[in-house]
Formats: sequence, C-alpha cells, structure tokens
Amino acid sequence: TEAGFTPIFNGKDLSGWDGKPGWWTVEDGTLTAESTPDKPCKECNYLVWRAGQPANFELIADFRLSGAGNSGIQLRSQALPNWDTSGYQADMSGDGDLVGFVYEHKRGLIAGRGERVTIGGDGKREVAKLGDAAELGKIYKKEAWNTYRIICRGPEITLFINGTLMCQFTDRDAKQAASKGIIALQMHPGPPMKIEFKNIRLKEL
Repeated sequence: TEAGFTPIFNGKDLSGWDGKPGWWTVEDGTLTAESTPDKPCKECNYLVWRAGQPANFELIADFRLSGAGNSGIQLRSQALPNWDTSGYQADMSGDGDLVGFVYEHKRGLIAGRGERVTIGGDGKREVAKLGDAAELGKIYKKEAWNTYRIICRGPEITLFINGTLMCQFTDRDAKQAASKGIIALQMHPGPPMKIEFKNIRLKEL
C-alpha cells in the first residue's frame, strides 16, 4: 500500500460495506456485481462504504467492466433508501465513452474528459480545455483492469485514469456543492454486464 493510504476493502468479504442483498459478492479478491439475462438489474443499486464520510481525500481503485458495463464511484454523496445514492460520481462505462467524467445525479454530466470546469456561486458553468477528449480516451483499456485516482480537496474534484489527468471540476455552487459524504460503487441497470473493483485504498488529506 502506498504511503498514507489505508485499504478500505479487505479483499476477502464485504466487511465495512453495505449492499443490496444478492448483488455484490467477493470473488478472487475482487468486489463483483453481475447482471445476466436470467437475473437482470432493473434499477440502480450501490455498494456503500459505511466506515466514514470523508471530505478531503485521495481514493485509488482498480476496476474492470465488461463491454456493456456501466458503473461509477460515488464521492461526497448522500445515502438514500434501498441502497440508492445521490451526489458526485467518477463515471465509467465499458466502452470507455464515460470514463474520466464527473457526473452528478441532479445536474447530470458536469465535467467531461479533457475539461477543466468551474461552477460559480451563482450556478454558472465555465469550461476550459485541458486535453483532447478522444486522445485521453485511448488511455482506458477496454475489458481490462484500469486504475481510477480521485482527489477531492476543498471545492475541487480531480480525476486520473491510469496515471493520466482526465478532468478537473471546481464546484462553488452555493446550493448544490457538497463538501463531504459517502463513498459507494454503482451497479447500473441495462443489458447483461459485469462490474469488478479491487485494491481500493483511501488517504484523507
């Protein structure tokens, strides 16, 4: 484990995590959720880390999605009934189209790959370019293991994939911004898919 980081998944079982029964398992040291034709996922559910609600932190996690997969890592979010959540998400999809985006349930996709986005106190969104979205998308390895590095510090959320900066988002919206909250992993409805996470570690800043 890197200096200052603490594993928040033990690689053995769901200790410290809370998920909808029947959806999340640990297989070969990997957190796994899977929908099949016989067992489709009809609504979002999340595996919630219950051991804290960090504010300023760095989170690193390895993930792998099947080609049709859709998932995300919730940050500074609120837990809702029936293993649902609301809040910021480091987005991801098996085809790579959504990897490196910041999504938020109430406002949608709020920062794209290759963008530096600031939302002011009045809710106005300003966008600057920090890289080419298509070129950055090539960093993602389809149906293979990738690493998300997420930094939340003050009003800023910064996303890296496999060591490369994807986007940076600053939220100063007086009505919408969140300074702390839960961490959770998403199981998304849709076609059959498999979602896997491992080596999840956290450093509070």
